[in-house]
Amino acid sequence: MKSALLAALVLCSATSLRAQPTPTIADVEPQPLYAQAMRLVEALSFVGSPLAEEDAARLQALQNAPLNARTSNLIQEILDPYVLSFVDINPEGRVRVERGPAQAEIYQGGWTSFLVKIHNQAGVTARLEVESPNAAPSLHRSTNEPRVQPENVITAGQLDNRFLELYLYRNRPLQPRLSGLSLEYAVVQIYSAVGGRREARLGFNIGQGSQDIGFRNTIDVLFDSRPSTRVVFRVQDDDGSPTMASFVVTDGIDRDDEPAGGQTPDRDYRMRMASTEYWGWGESKQLQGVYPLPARRVAARDPYPDFFFHPQIYRADGEHLDLPPGTYSVTFTRGPEYIAQTMPLIVPPGIDSVEASFRLRRWTHLAALGWYSADHHIHAAGCSHYESPEEGVLPEHMFRQIQGEDLNIAASLAWGPCWYYQKDFFTGATEPFSTTKNLLRQDVEVSGFPSSHAGHIVLLRIKEDDYPGTSAIEEWPSWTVPVLTWAQDQGGAVGYAHSGWGLEPVTPTDALPNYVMPKMDGIGANEFIVAVTEGAVDFYSAGDTPAPWELNMWYHSLNNGFRVPISGETDFPCIYDDRVGLARSYVQLDGPIDYDKYVDAIKAGRGYVSEGRSHLIDFTVDAARMGVDGSELTLSAPRIVTVSVRASAYLSVEQDDAGARIAASPLSEQPYWHIERARIDASRKVPVELIVNGEAVARQDIDADGDWNDLRFSHRIDRSSWVAIRIYPSAHTNPIYVKVDNQPIRDRKSAEWARASVDQCWSMKKDNIREEDRPAARAAYDRARAMYERMSQ
Repeated sequence: MKSALLAALVLCSATSLRAQPTPTIADVEPQPLYAQAMRLVEALSFVGSPLAEEDAARLQALQNAPLNARTSNLIQEILDPYVLSFVDINPEGRVRVERGPAQAEIYQGGWTSFLVKIHNQAGVTARLEVESPNAAPSLHRSTNEPRVQPENVITAGQLDNRFLELYLYRNRPLQPRLSGLSLEYAVVQIYSAVGGRREARLGFNIGQGSQDIGFRNTIDVLFDSRPSTRVVFRVQDDDGSPTMASFVVTDGIDRDDEPAGGQTPDRDYRMRMASTEYWGWGESKQLQGVYPLPARRVAARDPYPDFFFHPQIYRADGEHLDLPPGTYSVTFTRGPEYIAQTMPLIVPPGIDSVEASFRLRRWTHLAALGWYSADHHIHAAGCSHYESPEEGVLPEHMFRQIQGEDLNIAASLAWGPCWYYQKDFFTGATEPFSTTKNLLRQDVEVSGFPSSHAGHIVLLRIKEDDYPGTSAIEEWPSWTVPVLTWAQDQGGAVGYAHSGWGLEPVTPTDALPNYVMPKMDGIGANEFIVAVTEGAVDFYSAGDTPAPWELNMWYHSLNNGFRVPISGETDFPCIYDDRVGLARSYVQLDGPIDYDKYVDAIKAGRGYVSEGRSHLIDFTVDAARMGVDGSELTLSAPRIVTVSVRASAYLSVEQDDAGARIAASPLSEQPYWHIERARIDASRKVPVELIVNGEAVARQDIDADGDWNDLRFSHRIDRSSWVAIRIYPSAHTNPIYVKVDNQPIRDRKSAEWARASVDQCWSMKKDNIREEDRPAARAAYDRARAMYERMSQ
């Protein structure tokens, strides 16, 4: 899809006023110059900035003329009016730059293309580079410090002067390096984040030390940044009601080189985003073809707080995006319960505003069935966020994210990065701008604190966010149990974050359950092995680390009789910065959504974890319902029970390349939970498994076509057990506990594994526990050892 980013008025015709003509270069070989000129015509047309028709026709006519000095002069006569900068490389390889005749008119919020004329007297074949202090980063990415460092502060004045993005187009049919010929032309593209008249300094070089003396390798250009067309988004939900959705707007132009001076996501991130099945993009798609340009997004300046590390933006019905005239492609959706759609968007020239209508399509609607989506672990600062010109982003900005991804409930957790700024948003209550469909609350992740080495912990629904007797992060306890119990004492619900980190088995295996020792060398549910014996854990996080690592610890804890439910999290934007709710819980609530009811549902195990493309509801074992009355079924003696569940999933009819890559990738690689990993071969089927004490004991395959399937299993329960349903690794229910003859759930091998894991955890963590905290920690570890020893007998 080509994008006409530059109207004919911007690239001047041959008859336009020449403010400063470039010199005509003599003794130029005409044949290679003409060949390059025709490639320029193709390139400019591809990037949406074609030459004026009469100029293109004049060039085309030269193909039948003799190739001589007059041809070379005519080519320069045709192309030079489009030249913004004339670059002269002297025989010593020094670069001098002069202003060309092209009018310095650009578009706010769009790319404008100009030519650069290069007189290469040295015959070098280096890369020509463009730079500008006005293309310096508009933000300083987070360094994960509690306070912004003075050297990283971007002032308001600096931000106002950092409005450009520069890019030398090097893709086919052009060449990435200079040819060595005495004369050639390059295409420079300029993006402006602001409108009006702005002066910018442009410089060119061919490597370190190539600049001419006396600042002669730079020019100062007064740009006139013309206003773009206001595109008003009319956004309807599947039922026709107005809503907010996610949009990726692209011009289809592959700018796969790093732009000059800007701060953009690294190539690995961009390629990962490019190949994500969610968007259906090919690997060549880059963020430099996305609008508004991610590298120039910053909430302190923009009308909407679009994130610089996203291709997508979020717009509600009636909100807008400013775009230059041209043709675009728009992919729009709203979280995993929706089907992504793509449509063209034409922005005609010569008008101030235009409307674009979008109607969303659902494949399922869990909230209509009383099941509400939630993510208990997102952040407004740190990792992919910036720490200047603001310290992270505001709660209102995060709320747009959860609305745009159809996330009903979210907990935005203040943590180490920008802690002293972000904690000011903590009120101990739901944000007042929350609605009947979407709730946001500020809570805490203990990360970047002295106890972090033993595992990051999530504190939900707390009333006070400062640990007693402390005024700084460094004063908090150096192990996790005291923090967990303090939060519980004030009515909070607590659990470990990104559970799988540190639980990788020392001998690689994907088996579930497995009895290989975990490394205990990370920041996940490591000290969980002790805290669970103290009654200090209310939930177990899942969905954002490798499924075998995180589930193995959980399975063993259930086998040892501990009833800790799972809850889904994304850890946005650290583990996943694609979007919030990439892994989520679905909890069953009665009546309107409410944060307290949500936390109570987590603690009761009245929900399941899913990445949103598969669902498991109405799970029962005989008369026992998941999350109701302790999720418990009592049997007087062993017998066959009936297990029921409603299951649905959604996969494309044909597996595309992105889906095949996900399915073939190791479980230790992102995305960790994904329906493509459950796809049976290349079919549209996925397996629904009955899990008893961690073992898959039965399976039924369903079509992942979005329809609900009422499934029933029969299974004999011979001893006290826990029972669950999963579509692995895409969705997993919480357990229903079946007690036989009033006996506890016990598994000797799991107890022995847990006992050895306590020793492994102590050996890895003890040196980072402060001396004054060590006696209490050692005592808790000893109590855990003793408990597991009793269980193993």
